Amino acid sequence: MTDRQEQWLAAEQLALTLTEGGMQRMAARTLAVFLFTDRESVTAGEIIEQLEASAGSVSSAIKSLLTVGLIERLPAPGSRREHYQLRENAWATLFTSQNAVIQAMLQAAAAGIATTASSDPAHQRLTQMHDFYEFLLGEIPTLLDRWHQQSEPSTPRDHRRA
Repeated sequence: MTDRQEQWLAAEQLALTLTEGGMQRMAARTLAVFLFTDRESVTAGEIIEQLEASAGSVSSAIKSLLTVGLIERLPAPGSRREHYQLRENAWATLFTSQNAVIQAMLQAAAAGIATTASSDPAHQRLTQMHDFYEFLLGEIPTLLDRWHQQSEPSTPRDHRRA
């Protein structure tokens, strides 16, 4: 087995783990492409080819990964195709206010709160949901500061087995 085949096997295993953790299968496989690529950016066509998947499923996966902030569009002067890359600090971004899902959860909770009486159990549950996401967003800057301080050393850690 070549090094590239071993890497792709590891990528597929990662995608399987992400899927078992709740991520949509194609989004997980697409994310694996971004994590394991040796290119600066990839196009939807390249992902389709790599995964041997349909254009529609890859398009949906890209949209999902854009929504949660894991990937971003890149300008590609002279190209008619959209180029994407794993966002710098993607994992930190996943939990910030740039994450459209967290914002949507806050808005949905607020909308529910506005339509229920304060004595209604639904109001109390929705308030707890809203308070949790608001708390989470309030705590994230401190966590990210700690993360950036920890990850600053110029020498990356080697997590491979000896």
